[in-house]
Amino acid sequence: MNNPILLVDDEVNVLSALTRALFDEPYQVTCAKSGEEALALIATTPFKVVISDERMIGMQGSELLAILKERYPHTLRILLTGHATLEAALKAVNQGEIYRFFTKPWNDTDLKFAIRSAIERYDLEAENRRLLSTVKNQAMEIKVLEKRYPGISRVEKDNLGSFVLPDLSEAEIRMMMAECEKEVG
Repeated sequence: MNNPILLVDDEVNVLSALTRALFDEPYQVTCAKSGEEALALIATTPFKVVISDERMIGMQGSELLAILKERYPHTLRILLTGHATLEAALKAVNQGEIYRFFTKPWNDTDLKFAIRSAIERYDLEAENRRLLSTVKNQAMEIKVLEKRYPGISRVEKDNLGSFVLPDLSEAEIRMMMAECEKEVG
């Protein structure tokens, strides 16, 4: 299972502790020591989840998550901070649309559940986007077929509201087959 997650913190011991906590989980864990390094990594590798510390030298975590929201809106964002202020929380929620907010020290079990939930949400939303694209493509194909063969997409409902495709007569089938053969030949 390929579940890439990115951990961002300017403290190496925090990155080590997070990595240890996630050792037995089915994740491909990558670490970055700054927001700038995280942005460089994300530009080349898609991540399902990014967990960032708020207070870092240079770019703040809330700033990083806001940039990620704009550039990579499907990536889920989690903020981790040792200095939980209402201002930081509001900024992260409003600008970065974070998925979850944790304070240091975090509870490993709670963090694991949050990451698992975030990955499930990411996968579900990705599947929904794929299915929507498939439906749009199929609708376009039906429109093209209907233009080429008027009446081919006739759909009727029975008395229970179920869709029923009417039977085509032998003559209609022969006519359609002849038209298809003309186009192919």
